[in-house]
This record gives sequence, structure tokens and C-alpha cells, in this order.
Amino acid sequence: MSSSATTLQGVASVDDFLNVAATETAPLFEYLEFEFLLEYDVFAPASRGRTRVHNPPELFKGFLHCYYKGIYGTRPVTRELHNTLTWLSCGFEKPPSRDTVDRFLTDLELVVDDVFDRLVEQAACRGLLDSTYRIDSTHVTAIQYNDEATWNYDSTAEEHYYGFGCVIVSAGPKIPIAAEFTQRKQIDAETAMRVTKDALAVDTPIWMLGDSAYDVLEWHDFLLSQGVVPIAPYNPRNTDDPLDIEYRVEDRIDEHAEDISLKQSVLAGTYDHRTQVERTNEACKDCGLGHVRARGRVHARTQVFLALCLRVIVAVTNYERGHNPGRTKLKTL
Repeated sequence: MSSSATTLQGVASVDDFLNVAATETAPLFEYLEFEFLLEYDVFAPASRGRTRVHNPPELFKGFLHCYYKGIYGTRPVTRELHNTLTWLSCGFEKPPSRDTVDRFLTDLELVVDDVFDRLVEQAACRGLLDSTYRIDSTHVTAIQYNDEATWNYDSTAEEHYYGFGCVIVSAGPKIPIAAEFTQRKQIDAETAMRVTKDALAVDTPIWMLGDSAYDVLEWHDFLLSQGVVPIAPYNPRNTDDPLDIEYRVEDRIDEHAEDISLKQSVLAGTYDHRTQVERTNEACKDCGLGHVRARGRVHARTQVFLALCLRVIVAVTNYERGHNPGRTKLKTL
């Protein structure tokens, strides 16, 4: 008999047991709404044939618990969810089977974007987002057995890696608010535009910051049309007649809004805050984004978004407990 099972002896109720021996991750489930997972048809039992066992809120909490503890992959997750204290804390009536865990991960991929968006909404309604959005890409390392990953070059680290990429928009205390899973770290203009529009669906900021990779006319003009000031360093590329500007927005403002002027010192001072997105990326990697243990693109993408969800939940939980929401871990009371 396991030590956690032994602890149950002599305890009047499950609630008493959980109060005495609450898991480190129990606070993650106290302040956010998870029952919205029941709204997704993908988790509904089959209409005919063998009934499929689904516990979406409990399974989602189980994955959050495991990712917080650095446990990834369906086998390790299943083993952890067979710990008595863990499955009771997550709300299960009994520990789930490996097939149930694997099936949930596959089904979750179909709605994980919406799940992430709902959690971001819960962070936004608490006033945790600021008026400066930052966009950046990061590498996602994969296991060598993931045949759908590829070799890529990370220019920031100046090294090659095997895996995928992820572009993230962050706001507030290291909170990801929009993201996309990509085949490589470098992204195209279409992906940048899609993620930017997803971010503006959360709220309209004053500033949007990106590195020189975002020196794209379409990106700048779209943001200006939405009343957002984009700041990305001007990249002259191979032009024979470079503009005398530091940031592309200087030229776009002159062309489209003659009555508006922006001081270069203001642009430079604001752009200095772009490094916050790099800290967001690192915080998300602490939640599981850094090294994807899953096989295949479907489970890899799901793990990336689970890591982003966990980062949002940690920020909200720390905030609700009166602690710094920028902390990457829960503070022990």
C-alpha cells in the first residue's frame, strides 16, 4: 500500500484528508473556472457503442499538476495520476487509465486554442494585462523520436536545435496572451499577422513591440489602423537608399498621419521594454514549453499550449494569493 493510501486510514473524509495533505499544486485549481471544458463536444461520450470515459476538468487539472512538477508524456503522467493524493486532489473518483489520458490529450488538441483563450480572458478580467504588448518567437526542443520535428537554427543562441517553434505575444507580468505553434522558430508574415490579430482580440494596447523581424509594412499599417503604435527597429535590408530612421513606424506615421509625431527618444524608451517577452518565454519554458517530450506534431502542439495555459494559471493564482503574479512558481504560504 502506498504511503498516500496509508494516510487515508483514520481520516474522517476525503475533504479532511486533502486539507491535511494538500498537494503543492492544489492552489492552481482554487481561483480559475475549469468547468467550461464541459462545453466542448469533443469531450462528449460517443452516442453509440462503448461509452468513452471523460473527465475533462479533472484530466486538465491532472496535466497541469504534472507539468508544474516537470512530468511529461502519457506514461509518466498516468503513473503520477495513480498516486492517491494526486487523483483525489484533481477531483477524480478513481485514477484514470493510460488510454484515457492519451485520448484526452489527443482530443484536447482540437480545442486547446479556445481553452487557452478562456484562461487569458480570466487573467484579463483581473486587470493583469498592461497596455504594452510584445511579440517574439522562441525555439521548442523535441525528442529525437519525434519524426515530425526538424533541425532549425536559433540565431539568438547561435546554435542548431531539433524541434519546432512558437511565437508568443505577452502582456503584463510574463503572461502569454496569444500564441501559435510553428514548424520552426522563424515565422512568416502571415503567421505574425494572425497572432497579432489574436492578441488584439483580447484588448487593444497602446504599444506593440517586436524585433527587426517585424519590420513588415503590413504589420505596421494594420496596427496603426487599429490605433496601436507598432515599434520595430528599421531593417534596411539591401536597399540602396535606406531611410534615415531608427524605427519603421517613423516613416509610416509621416506617410499616414501628418498631424501625429513621435519622438525617437519615446520610441527607444518604450522599445526597451521588449525584453519582457523574453522573460515570458523563459517563464513558459519553466511550465513545459522548453522541451517537448511528446511524439508527433499533434501532441507536441498540445503540450506547448498546455505550458502556456499553466503559465497563465500560475500568474493568476499568485495574484489571487496576494503574491507577485510574475513569479514562475507558487509561493509557499
